[in-house]
Amino acid sequence: MKTSAKPAAGKLPAKKPQSAKQAREELAAALRDKPLPPDPLSAMNLRSLGLRVGVPALILWIIAFAIPGWIPKVVVGVLTLAAAGLALWVIRFTKKSRAVAQIVREADTAEGRKDAINKLDAEFKKDDTSAIFAKAQLQLQEDPRLALRTLETIKLDKVMAPMADQARAQRAMIHLTLGETDEARGLVDKIDMGRHKDAKERAMMASIVGEAWARTGQAKKAIELLETFDPNDPAYVDLRPQLLRARAFAYAWANNTKLMKQVLHRMKDLNPQFLSGFITKKKVPMGVPPRGVHPALEKEAFDMLMRSGAVPRKMEFRR
Repeated sequence: MKTSAKPAAGKLPAKKPQSAKQAREELAAALRDKPLPPDPLSAMNLRSLGLRVGVPALILWIIAFAIPGWIPKVVVGVLTLAAAGLALWVIRFTKKSRAVAQIVREADTAEGRKDAINKLDAEFKKDDTSAIFAKAQLQLQEDPRLALRTLETIKLDKVMAPMADQARAQRAMIHLTLGETDEARGLVDKIDMGRHKDAKERAMMASIVGEAWARTGQAKKAIELLETFDPNDPAYVDLRPQLLRARAFAYAWANNTKLMKQVLHRMKDLNPQFLSGFITKKKVPMGVPPRGVHPALEKEAFDMLMRSGAVPRKMEFRR
């Protein structure tokens, strides 16, 4: 059945929703305007690093000289060298992250993204994870499949566990967008949330893990995870749509229609076009959940979107 909406008489025409191209351009702008990582060689950061490494090292050396024998001094010497090596690695990693972020900031058009990808390929090694993540972000705006293949070049068993989790989460997010729920589930089940202390990073991963669980038969487990993150928390303002989306899937598959509708209303208040993510564009056999979207969730999202007046006249959904 085809449905179209016309603005009611006496009312202003509904604002035309963003096209896919406009959405990609806004995402590019958001990436470009994201603050750069702090300069590790600035006076303030060098002083902070010196205090964090130098003061404990000084205390350990005082203790080592207070204890007779050469063993304590050797032990402290080894620890000092290890701490210095770690400090140098942090400085190098942060400088590289700044360089990658600076390249991404320049990618404000399709041509800019192409140039940024060429710079990343030319200036960083093929196995550089920072560059791979940045490249995939840029490719995602044009070709999700290509972004997925880029992320798959990260050898999960060769990088640090937290970074491997980030790669799994990003790949799972793309699979979910493409409706490939089983592939997403296989990735998120290997993510260890306990390895991640940053609040925004944990919330981002929870939204992806929770959606994958909800759409593959683990709605109750998804709800338990997602309800530990409050979408109204100012810390999660950028992640609010993603957290709400995951909750909508979880409540729908848990057959909690009341909470599902409440979440959809909150998404509509943020932007009615968020509801279109629950609406499929091709028919599926009766009784088969389309791409992991609960039939009741799809119907409610469709009806709410149509009532919002945010659908242009020529826009149609095949149901």
